[in-house]
Amino acid sequence: MPRVYLGLGSNLGDRLALLREALGRLRRLEGVELVAASRLYDSEPWESEPGRTADEQPRYLNCVVAVETARRPRDLLAALQALETALGRTRPPGTPEARRFAPRTLDVDILFYGDEVVSAPDDLQIPHLLLAERAFVLRPLAELAPALEHPVLYRTVRELLGEVEDDHDVRPGDYPPRWFED
Repeated sequence: MPRVYLGLGSNLGDRLALLREALGRLRRLEGVELVAASRLYDSEPWESEPGRTADEQPRYLNCVVAVETARRPRDLLAALQALETALGRTRPPGTPEARRFAPRTLDVDILFYGDEVVSAPDDLQIPHLLLAERAFVLRPLAELAPALEHPVLYRTVRELLGEVEDDHDVRPGDYPPRWFED
């Protein structure tokens, strides 16, 4: 089964409880085995929805988890989107830009799916198109897989983190390392 890295984030509601519940549901998802989870990072919003500034949005809690799965990328994406919806995520109307930066109870992105490259014109891009630009993704990912090589950029996660120009505030949260266990 391929190793898949997922980025999780929440900036609405009880962020910690939502991320814990998301991991609990991932563990119960058929064909998915949780391998590892990074610590939690408290992150400044990267951008904002139109009409709001980033400092008007609540900060995010972010992490990365590694799973092994028998599910194919499209099927995994559908299961992750159903998980987001079950935990209160709504997708506001409007432009893709407005939806991309709206606050959310839960966001789950497929960062890497083994060494596969998937480019579907609608909604599935693997590796995630913006991961190399986002410290809130690269810092927790580097905890789990610093030597993982990006199959398009041919750079390791450690190298990408060393080169990232993202100056948003991303710091370890004040949570125990095994935050996902009760």
